[in-house]
Amino acid sequence: MKVVLTIAGSDSSGGAGIQADLKTFEAFGVFGMSAITVLTAQNTQGVSEIRELDASFVKSQIKAVFDDFDVAAIKIGMLYSNEIIDTVRESIKDLQIPIVFDPVFISKAGSKLLSDDAIQNMKSLLPYCTVATPNIYEAKGLFGYEFGNSDSLSEIINAPCGIVIKNHVLEMNLHERSVDTLYIGRDKFVFDTPYLYKNATHGTGCSFSSSIAANLALGLTLQDSIKLAKKFVYLGIKNAPNIGAGKGPINHKIGGEICHIKE
Repeated sequence: MKVVLTIAGSDSSGGAGIQADLKTFEAFGVFGMSAITVLTAQNTQGVSEIRELDASFVKSQIKAVFDDFDVAAIKIGMLYSNEIIDTVRESIKDLQIPIVFDPVFISKAGSKLLSDDAIQNMKSLLPYCTVATPNIYEAKGLFGYEFGNSDSLSEIINAPCGIVIKNHVLEMNLHERSVDTLYIGRDKFVFDTPYLYKNATHGTGCSFSSSIAANLALGLTLQDSIKLAKKFVYLGIKNAPNIGAGKGPINHKIGGEICHIKE
């Protein structure tokens, strides 16, 4: 069985962070392990408290996993501080395995979660990653990207890894579609699913990136891994359990079961 490591924050409500990552890994039949960066007290309505873990302990968690297991891929999520970013970079810089980086620092609503210097420091991880998966706000914060402005793509097409910009909502053939775009240099690949008007979007970014990592570990190409991740999140939202008073979690189990019938 393939082993995949998530380096990310903990979500006490179970819908995002390492909890979402581990559920996603399980859904795709890989064995998930974790190195926790921050603890959060949160639910579907928001985050009430965050406790950062010491960077040296983050390093110890990563080392403990690699000392005992043959890790096939890594997903990186919320890192929270310069110290943790630096520690993770040192831990991954010599690895020769797929690494998926979800640069969590701006929420879907546009709220910034990190200082400006830490945001720029995140870019130091990119040379060691296979792909990064920013949302539209994070793409602007990291690369100056603006949808529809081709000049703003300069940093993205010159990035040292692939960049997936998530979830533009576009009208295509008279229907709204959720569109993700992968840039690898000047090559562009588009992935889309029907746009769902549902409130079950908690942890979708975490689940998307961990799905890519799981499928890269299983030997799929980057494009096929993204295509399957897009389908997985769509199915997870469509079959959401409808729990919580705010933006609820997706259904990882059902999404994974359907995705196992691969195209």
